[in-house]
Amino acid sequence: MDFQPTERQEHWRNRVRDFIEANVRPNVPTYNEQDAEGDRWKVIQIVEDVKAKAKDAGIWNLFMPPRNDSHHHVDESFEFEGPGLTNLEYALCAEEMGRIGWASEVFNCSAPDTGNMEVLHRYGTREQKDEWLKPLMAGEIRSAFLMTEPDVASSDATNIETHIKRDGDDYVINGRKWWSSGAGDPRCKVAIVMGKTDFEANRHQQQSMVLMPLDAEGVTIERHLPVFGYDDAPHGHMEIRLDNVRIPASNMLLGEGRGFEIAQGRLGPGRIHHCMRTIGVAEEAIAKMARRLQSREAFGKPIYKHSIWEQRIAQARIDIEMTRLLCLKAADMMDKVGNKAAAQEIAMIKVQAPNMALRIIDDAIQAHGGGGVSNDYGLAKAYAHQRTLRLADGPDEVHARSIARIEFAKHAPEDGPKKRGMGEGQAAGSGAGSAAATAGA
Repeated sequence: MDFQPTERQEHWRNRVRDFIEANVRPNVPTYNEQDAEGDRWKVIQIVEDVKAKAKDAGIWNLFMPPRNDSHHHVDESFEFEGPGLTNLEYALCAEEMGRIGWASEVFNCSAPDTGNMEVLHRYGTREQKDEWLKPLMAGEIRSAFLMTEPDVASSDATNIETHIKRDGDDYVINGRKWWSSGAGDPRCKVAIVMGKTDFEANRHQQQSMVLMPLDAEGVTIERHLPVFGYDDAPHGHMEIRLDNVRIPASNMLLGEGRGFEIAQGRLGPGRIHHCMRTIGVAEEAIAKMARRLQSREAFGKPIYKHSIWEQRIAQARIDIEMTRLLCLKAADMMDKVGNKAAAQEIAMIKVQAPNMALRIIDDAIQAHGGGGVSNDYGLAKAYAHQRTLRLADGPDEVHARSIARIEFAKHAPEDGPKKRGMGEGQAAGSGAGSAAATAGA
């Protein structure tokens, strides 16, 4: 057990950190100005400018799995590769990206594109990769992931009711989706849609995933869903109606009934990517809190000298350090023994990380007084975003259920209930796409 980063881990983390400090943080005011101007659903030019620099520097598509990834269906070409970072190496980079909301997009590492690119990389045909993965990896287009539905509890993905029906050389899609994150962006050209191709099959073979162009006839964006009043433009979260949307049969991913299998491959890395970035969010919050407490006086002395704030700062540092270790352990296990064997660690970090960040952001808001709930310090927005992560990619309760089931299986009495593996519980948990699920992965 070695807690010292390797030379390669430090190399990539430092490249990301230095690039953010040189090119992203100084441009936050420019981003805010451009974001506030004109139409909400637009391309923000400063992001495109900084993206071009990151791409030229080769700090690009860092999340793409290495070629020895166990899910990787080896392609005859190297053109769909990233730098080949492991989950552990990427975790250190993603923490740095998490410090500023739009930093991930600068490196072409933002959700839901990362998860969608991994799906295409692992499960797509050569034709699907040429049509959609190439422009996604080049940062030319964006994508959405349509899983969650307003009329069912999508935390159990077997409830999903969108119908994908074969009709000759086409599939016809009918249903309603919401929390379709990214669908507000004018660059969003394709969505991965999860729905049922067979309502009579085994519970976990009913679902399939297909590629659906956003401009297909019958796709209607009904409304935008704000999060605690934030529109999250130009990304946004949309409710979308699908009325007899016709797509070619060749847009099916992996085959009918393989939707859960794809969800397992997609949501493991996506979940932990969020957690990695959350460490960075918490680091920014504790830094803002510490600076604020040392710059204000109340009742005759600096606020930081009041003992309650010493306790809160200390607890925040303890929580960040413990959470980072759990996150890095989960990432390391994914690299060494695979996502399935790391299922309990992935579920644990998915519960722990946003809850930890929320506590620290809440204390930071308190330290800033009225300023904390304004838009001046970015804390209110950070809180709103982190709160959605307790739902995205499955709510806390589904992950807690998975954690508990694995624990019970370890300690089942010999003459008691039959020992069970993950089986059904893992499938239901991994498919969890509760509210804001597509903010994920």
